[in-house]
This record gives sequence, C-alpha cells and structure tokens, in this order.
Amino acid sequence: MAHQLFTFMNREDEVSFVRFLQQSLFEVYPRRVPPDWKTFRCTVDTIAQLPEREIYLVASDLGPALVDPIKRGPDKGFWRVDEVRSPALFWERSVLNDDGELLSGQLWAELEVTQQTGRRDAASDKFRARVLELQTWLTKTFRKGDPKGFWVGPSVAREVKEQKIALREDDHNGRLVVPFGMKAPKAPNGRLLRR
Repeated sequence: MAHQLFTFMNREDEVSFVRFLQQSLFEVYPRRVPPDWKTFRCTVDTIAQLPEREIYLVASDLGPALVDPIKRGPDKGFWRVDEVRSPALFWERSVLNDDGELLSGQLWAELEVTQQTGRRDAASDKFRARVLELQTWLTKTFRKGDPKGFWVGPSVAREVKEQKIALREDDHNGRLVVPFGMKAPKAPNGRLLRR
C-alpha cells in the first residue's frame, strides 16, 4: 500500500519543508525526465529550480533512480522514474486555481509489497525510516485539516485565519478544506463558500 499525505503548502511552508528534507540527500527529478536532465540536490538554495508541480525526490544515497523510456505518446523520448523500484518520494506541490484558491498537493511513497505494482521486495529499512521520519515531522509541524486526511502548513493556516486564501481539495468536485477548529471562510457576498 502506498504511503500518502495530502498537504497544503505555500512558499514559506515549502522552505521549511525543504529545510527539513536537506538533512538527508534527495535528488530532484521532474515527472517526465528530459534526456539532458541534470539532477541537483534539494536544498533551500535550489527551490527556485524545482519543477512547478510534480517532483520526484530520489534518496540517491540509498539507491539509484531507476528510469524507463517512454516509447509512445506526446512524451515519447522522455524518461519516467519508476517510483516503485526506486527509493523515490513523489511530491505534488500546491498551486492556486483560477478562483485564487490553493489546491492540495501530496507526498507519496511506495513502501510495501503489493500485487498491483508488481513490487517483489519492500522498500529498504533506511528509506522507510526516512519517509516515516518525514511523516512524523510533518504531522507535528502542520495542522490537521477538516475534513480529515489533509495537513495544512502553518503559514497557510495563518492566511486562512486572516481570510486571505481558501483551500480546496485537488479533485474534480474538490471539497473546501479548513484547518481543524476554524470556520469555513465567507465569500464576498457574505455566504459561506460551498463545501
């Protein structure tokens, strides 16, 4: 089963997240890797170089990034990171939608043996420990979201409290999310935003 956390982070929260990540070695790969891609370490200094939305963070000190060529479709000629066989953490960054709402992102890593993915061996104990350490840090630093299952960065929670931004699940009919214990923000016409 995949290990998955749904998050809301603005740039300030991303800086604190990357500051925690840089304690370990994580190399950055985009979702579709161009043949001439040069990897770099994920640090606070390299945040501006990160791909806009979808990122693979590979723990290259624990194992190599295993990639497969894409042979068909619009991405033909690119490479795809095999997130099941590689010690990789998938990070989908939060972005603003057309209405100015912050859409949820996620952190995802495959740690278990599953029939669906074809994984024969579980992730290494060192990679599992690194992912669980990240989860522990995130759940202590971030606030719980309402509805359950979302984690809201402290800076984003402040913006929601000051009614500067609304949070929405990144789904077709995404629900409105608020930090646990806060009321849903009101629309300019004074009504509560749809949930």
